[in-house]
Amino acid sequence: MKKKSLFSVLGTWVNRVMYPGREVDRLAEEKIISPGRQMLKSFLHNRLAMSGLIIFLACLLLVTVGPQFSPLDLSYTDGTQQNVAPGYDMMKVPSEIVKNIAQIQPGPTFGFALTDSGEIASWGKTGITSIIDLADVPEDVQKADIALLAVGSNHAIAVDSSGKIYGWGSNRLGQLDFPRKIDEYQIKQLVAGNNYSALLDVDGTLVLWGNSNGTDLKVKKDYQGNIEQVALADNCYVALTKDGAAVYAGFNTSALLSNVPDGLESGVVQVAATAYTAAALKEDGTVVVWGNPARGENRIPEHDSKIIKLYGGRYHYVAECEDGTYIAWGNNTHGQCDIPADLAEGKAEAAVVSVGYYQNYVISTTGELYTWGLKGYLFGTDELGRDVLNRIINGGKVTMTVGAVSVIISLIIGVIFGLLSGYFGSWIDLIISRLAEVVNSLPFLPMAMILSTVIGSRISQEARMYLIMVIQGFLYWPTSFRIVRAQVLQARENEYIVAARAMGEKESSIMFKQILPNILSQLLVTATLSFATCMLTESSLSYLGFGIVAPTPTWGNMLKGANDSTVIQLYWWRWVFTALIFGITTISINLMGDGMRDAVDPKSLER
Repeated sequence: MKKKSLFSVLGTWVNRVMYPGREVDRLAEEKIISPGRQMLKSFLHNRLAMSGLIIFLACLLLVTVGPQFSPLDLSYTDGTQQNVAPGYDMMKVPSEIVKNIAQIQPGPTFGFALTDSGEIASWGKTGITSIIDLADVPEDVQKADIALLAVGSNHAIAVDSSGKIYGWGSNRLGQLDFPRKIDEYQIKQLVAGNNYSALLDVDGTLVLWGNSNGTDLKVKKDYQGNIEQVALADNCYVALTKDGAAVYAGFNTSALLSNVPDGLESGVVQVAATAYTAAALKEDGTVVVWGNPARGENRIPEHDSKIIKLYGGRYHYVAECEDGTYIAWGNNTHGQCDIPADLAEGKAEAAVVSVGYYQNYVISTTGELYTWGLKGYLFGTDELGRDVLNRIINGGKVTMTVGAVSVIISLIIGVIFGLLSGYFGSWIDLIISRLAEVVNSLPFLPMAMILSTVIGSRISQEARMYLIMVIQGFLYWPTSFRIVRAQVLQARENEYIVAARAMGEKESSIMFKQILPNILSQLLVTATLSFATCMLTESSLSYLGFGIVAPTPTWGNMLKGANDSTVIQLYWWRWVFTALIFGITTISINLMGDGMRDAVDPKSLER
């Protein structure tokens, strides 16, 4: 035995004399550790279990706090944002061309620019289909001296300095089938919209072509030769005449923009349009909006200066005021109304302004670029244009809620039946045990599918979610029942239970106050592992179409929506991210459960 040094002996003696309580506490801590503390200590020293806990808490935080910052709109769909790949490059203008841009044309997920030298540049998600990419500008267009450029939802058109017109992109609905003798027009304005386009001749003649199914492409003869400007909505258009009137020049009297408000017969200086509304700017700076302003397009904010210019996006308007400031209103889902401070305060003079879809571009006279609006999607979008990340966050909340409530229901039933069966035994034990065996022998998925089909078709979506919780709770309780029963059978013969009986304590008090607290650790392990199982079951039911159905998202029905060979090959982000976070969450829960089970098991603590 190694002999202690003089300094060590003196240090121990000083500690015992000066701080006697510290020495006693240290020795007591080494010798006496409660089972709960020992379990916690063992769990905290298990690296896999702690990793699982940290990952699970991160996922739980994402699906509980995330919906507060990314709320879900079940009615939201957008055909212009279908199957958009992940990335934030929709407004990433090449820096080398910013100071040479003469014109910017925003598209649904991309942008095009025409430089001072007549060259065309593009950025963003320009792929229209797996075959058509708008970034593939035809060679003859690249060689031409382009003077005007217009970009629509899936096609682009351009006019060179000699008046020749070009087009590329999708032609499925005749977007590129130019009218006869189109090269004879002296084009003043060139506009591309949702599967159709328009040109305005210097003499006031308007020509439209493209999708004629549901879109009014005709112009009344009374207006031809008197049109000063045109603005395109989704399936109709509005025009400004040379004498200052805002008019609907088409023939479809049931079109959204056909009912032009009174007071716009004169004094209008500009017209603009969103997908479903039109706006007229009058000489006095007032703006009149009509159509279907369901997204707030008619809620013009207060402003101190007169509006002198007006621009329309898909669901929002941007206006330039006389003092150089800018205002915006309408839908702000993608931040398209969040104008940069310099522009909102009039600190930057604009040389180029472009507004379209969800993107806004302003280039100042000093060459500084301002962009705001939709930059892209971190996880891409689905077949209806919905943000995959938003649905993962809100779908995870539903999936975890269903799993947690199902576990709680199964635990309540299992604990009550387990306590009664294990404590009283006899015929009570016999009946409950046989019932548990019957329930446990039922094939779970077929039973859940049958119940969900028979009952679920008659109730609302919210009630269907509650039904899934109840079904899982009632079909999973035998697992916790067997654990509780086994523990109670062992605990009821212990001395403290016998003593409690001898003292006349009530049976219910013995079960819930004496026995139950001693088996909580085992129940915690069971609940943790059952949580992952219930999440998987709910997702399996939703994947098979018998659980919670769209538009309410769950991780299961999101994967069901990606169950297609085309989606798997071309739109990988629709299933990869959902499957990844689902797998990470369930694995982390299982790691936690395994760590708890090892901490509870005394044999695993032996050295």
